[in-house]
Amino acid sequence: MRALTVTGRSLQVRDVPDPQPGPGELLVEAVALGICGTDREIVGAGRGTPPPGRDFLVLGHESLGRVVASAGAGTPAVGDLVVGVVRRPDPEPCGACARGQFDMCRNGRYTERGIKGLDGYGSTLWTVEPEYAVVLPAELGDGEVGVLLEPASVVAKAWEQIERIGGRAWFEPETVLVTGAGPIGQLAALLGVQRGLDVHVLDRVEDGPKPRLVRQLGAEYHHGTADEVLSRLRPDVVIEATGVGDLVFAAIAGTAAYGIICLTGVSTGGRALSFDAGSVGRDMVLENDAVVGSVNANLSHYALAVDALQRADHAWLESLITDRIPLQDAPTNAFATNSAVKTIVTF
Repeated sequence: MRALTVTGRSLQVRDVPDPQPGPGELLVEAVALGICGTDREIVGAGRGTPPPGRDFLVLGHESLGRVVASAGAGTPAVGDLVVGVVRRPDPEPCGACARGQFDMCRNGRYTERGIKGLDGYGSTLWTVEPEYAVVLPAELGDGEVGVLLEPASVVAKAWEQIERIGGRAWFEPETVLVTGAGPIGQLAALLGVQRGLDVHVLDRVEDGPKPRLVRQLGAEYHHGTADEVLSRLRPDVVIEATGVGDLVFAAIAGTAAYGIICLTGVSTGGRALSFDAGSVGRDMVLENDAVVGSVNANLSHYALAVDALQRADHAWLESLITDRIPLQDAPTNAFATNSAVKTIVTF
């Protein structure tokens, strides 16, 4: 079979042996694979970890496939659309992993498909344990929108974290600002609109699909400076989806009282920023503000994401996918940083 692989920083499509399902595993034929910033970082910085004893990693953690061999009664059936979960708990589970909260692993010995220690879903065939295969409604296969389930699960977790933290006291947020209008930002805005909030999205582009998609949600799009937008909106919630240091600190300083800032973008580091830590700390204390980082997702978040995608306008979801690249062209064309919104690899 053919697979999208990375060795260090070298990306190629190569022939690899067909996978042989282990006892109780599903065999899945790939439909599509999403490409995100994590994949680009793995390729650009050589940060992927191959399986033990191997020098290359099959890339890809945003999957969509169709079952071609079932694992028996009570498991996904032949023909079912499935998405493979990314993370697996550590072999000697910490307290969180032992309770199904592997997204909150305390000791870092987890593995991740296509990222850390396990091959990903970027091959024409892949196997997966039934308990880590999320079955999708058939309509989410139209236009490959089911490939958005993994990023939607990350966003569903972020919203869960926000609402749990808000539950410290009376919490009825009205205004949310999402910084970044890429796939995570768009999906974060979608879930905010589904909650009946006044949603605003800030990004640097002035035209193209990003502003249009935000407005189609009924949200408001901004391309001004973060300080200006924050000072005008004073949002109750900020979901930061860029990892840009300036935006992170602007968000921390710019919320309403009892503001919650959820960081979902991973900063690249290497750039020093000057800011008034004393004033930021003082404001956070006096206003009972909270900052939380959120990454990955567990099975409960995938279930929340399925519900969110089912309730969304499917034409809008399909519009998020702006670049469809055949597998053989992926090394050349799928990892450019100028994708309008979402790039997927098709099989």
